[in-house]
Amino acid sequence: MTAPLALDPARSALVLVDLMDRIVALPLEPRKGTEVLSTAEELATAFRKAGATVVLVRVERPGVAEQPPGSGLAAGLAQEGDLEIVKRTIGGFQGTGLDDLLRQRGVGTVVFAGIATNLGVESTARAAGDLGYDLVFVEDAMAAFTAAEHDASVRLDFPRLGTVVRASEVRFVG
Repeated sequence: MTAPLALDPARSALVLVDLMDRIVALPLEPRKGTEVLSTAEELATAFRKAGATVVLVRVERPGVAEQPPGSGLAAGLAQEGDLEIVKRTIGGFQGTGLDDLLRQRGVGTVVFAGIATNLGVESTARAAGDLGYDLVFVEDAMAAFTAAEHDASVRLDFPRLGTVVRASEVRFVG
């Protein structure tokens, strides 16, 4: 995409998937988890400033007494007014109430970033698409376990589901 993407902040939500210390620290490609986190933080700041919804999705392992160290969101990521969703499956919609929360806010467009591109992000995005949301994928705010997995999602799957952009192309109308 060459022109900036113009989002209506009243109808848009940024969904950041699995930006937890233990996941950000994994060996990822085509960029490090810390790079994904930094870009995601910049996006979240822009969404908050515009008055758009920011959703932070993190995973918890079901059926265990204690979550592994580093299972909370990355330090400083969550801000007052953000929605925090705890998922227990690969995607962020199943059994979490996320769809209801987005609909209550009038959201029609969901912008995705996070880790891993082809797992948590793609699974959450596919469910969002099935629920009728317009989808936007911020390629430089994602990473996977291999560059090939990331590229397959970004170049083959995501263009069929929505719009793929870079963080610098995300803008708000009004």
